[in-house]
Amino acid sequence: MSGGDPKSHDREGYILRALITGGAGFIGSATAKALVNSGWEVVVYDNFSFGSHDNLAELAHGSRSHTMKVIVGDCIRLKNVKDAIRDCDAVFHFAANPEVRMELSTPEQCFTQNVIATQVVLEAFRESRANTIVFASTSTVYGDAKTLPTPEEYGPLTPISIYGASKLAGEALVGSYCRIFDKHGIILRLANVIGPRSKHGVVSEFVAKLDKNPNELSIMGGGTQKKSYIYIDDCVNGIMATIKHPGELGEVFNLGSDDSMSVKEIGTLVARTMGLKAPHFRLDGGLPDGRGWIGDVKMMLLDVTRLKSIGWSPKLSSRGAVEETVKQIMKRRDAQ
Repeated sequence: MSGGDPKSHDREGYILRALITGGAGFIGSATAKALVNSGWEVVVYDNFSFGSHDNLAELAHGSRSHTMKVIVGDCIRLKNVKDAIRDCDAVFHFAANPEVRMELSTPEQCFTQNVIATQVVLEAFRESRANTIVFASTSTVYGDAKTLPTPEEYGPLTPISIYGASKLAGEALVGSYCRIFDKHGIILRLANVIGPRSKHGVVSEFVAKLDKNPNELSIMGGGTQKKSYIYIDDCVNGIMATIKHPGELGEVFNLGSDDSMSVKEIGTLVARTMGLKAPHFRLDGGLPDGRGWIGDVKMMLLDVTRLKSIGWSPKLSSRGAVEETVKQIMKRRDAQ
């Protein structure tokens, strides 16, 4: 994949413009804010099936509201995506179906939203003036990796979920399009990104469950699943670092924290941060080997050496990310 930093297009008096698919989502909206604060204009493209206008409220009503445009649309509609990408210098393709467990009942929906939509966005990107595309992939492309922490060069990549397979397909599409059409692609393999605006995932689920019953916490699987968690601010800082130094060390970057936590450890920490005693854990469902569901990766820890080498480093550990997320959820709740 060739090309360079979107800033290579920059010239005196010229404002860079980015298209963010899924820009009203958890990660997309945070990235939009970071770009606007860095002087970019942003076009948010979202069908609002998972995204929220609330995520964009700060930008929509702030002093820089004129630098953001919101377009309601679906990524499977090529004409609409072409219209949205017009005059953009970079594309952040973050639109996807984030519900991993959904694939058990509707795998075709996962394929449509995560593979076909990516190909459509790439077609629009190919014909546009934009030179760089940033693709949000996932740690699940590694499957049950035998090497922990897992580096970007690990292989073979054998995802154990349709979600992971669809993201790996997206990576292949991004790579091939960029090589063939002389564009620059950045692929980000994300750990579990958490923060107060996230509407799914173990931390927000545990807060909701402990609100209803502070004495008992149900856990899917054996509770020994151990994974890495990264706070949204650290994630966005990592994204911004890659677009400032593209191509130096390749275009695939792991983005996560340096450590991992088990589900039971998270449950205990969530309760403590909420001011509760450690709850009784009730193990619900799951698989005999301790997984929470079919396709659940039991152990995940990414090697983030590559991203650190270009100047980025997470400020919070997995434990710090969980604690800060719960604190911010409680703070937002108290303010309402």
